[in-house]
Amino acid sequence: MWLLIAFIAVPLIEIALFLQVGGLIGTWPTLGLVLLTAVIGHRLMRQQGALAMGDVRRSLSEMQDPTEPLAHGAMILVAGVLLLTPGFFTDAVGISLLLPPVRRAVMREARKRITVARFEMGASGPARPAPEQGDVIDVEFTEVDPPKRPTHTPSGWTKH
Repeated sequence: MWLLIAFIAVPLIEIALFLQVGGLIGTWPTLGLVLLTAVIGHRLMRQQGALAMGDVRRSLSEMQDPTEPLAHGAMILVAGVLLLTPGFFTDAVGISLLLPPVRRAVMREARKRITVARFEMGASGPARPAPEQGDVIDVEFTEVDPPKRPTHTPSGWTKH
């Protein structure tokens, strides 16, 4: 239900903002402003994405829980999608998700609602037993169906 509301509300908000801003500063400056926010957001996304990727690598190399760096990376990805969507509302939400304090606040709220049941790293989990020689079955077989014959003559474009 919330997704349906978002798909209806976001375009309406964007249209209203385009009309308001376009009425104040004109059509071309409005389009220029949308492009400028997209370029600035793209640069911020690349910078923050590189930092998040470094955090993921560091947490994995130090055998720490990578949940938070991965969540930050996911939020940066969502921010990039929002920045690619033309409009002032989506740009504002996208740029805000690129700011680390906003992402930390989103993580705090998500921790209140999400419970991680289990997290494991390394080879401490249950090991799969190696197959024993007794598991191999040696058989002979005979093909029952005769080979299919073509119902037409092959063209020069197909292999014989």
